[in-house]
Amino acid sequence: MAEKQKREFNRRPRVEIKDEFDKKMLDVRRVTKVVKGGRNMRFSALVVVGNKKGQVGMGISKATEVPTAIEKASKAGKKALISVPVIDGTIPHEVIGKFAKTSVKMLPSKQGSGLIAGGAARTVLELAGYTDITAKIYGSTDKINVVRATLNGLKALRTKEQVAMLRGKSVEEI
Repeated sequence: MAEKQKREFNRRPRVEIKDEFDKKMLDVRRVTKVVKGGRNMRFSALVVVGNKKGQVGMGISKATEVPTAIEKASKAGKKALISVPVIDGTIPHEVIGKFAKTSVKMLPSKQGSGLIAGGAARTVLELAGYTDITAKIYGSTDKINVVRATLNGLKALRTKEQVAMLRGKSVEEI
């Protein structure tokens, strides 16, 4: 019996791995596949992952249970991270992101104006680390399409240094 008590105290304490990424679940849908034997019910989850320091990604995944679908989607989001330029809490220039029939227009704003965006675009911009930006969604407001359009717009952003390097000039020349 003394050995059993001794073993209990020699256990290593559990260490929880702190993840630097925040994740937000935007959508869970019940999807059905009609097969010969009936209907197969599954769940599709849309998760946006970001560290609020210029990295953001999205993941979509399906599973037979909701928590499993969310976990798979967050892993997929971490694999699909993109880096975006955050300059004083806003974007370097105006950009329009498009996906399918959805367009998201993003405009840089003055410091202190806040994050003015609706729907899923707001979540993506928040998790990317933007604090002062104005965004407007045109066309379809489906969450998956809005997230993809927002990410396409953010991928198109270039800083002055990047543009200068692409053109082979100095920043002052531009």
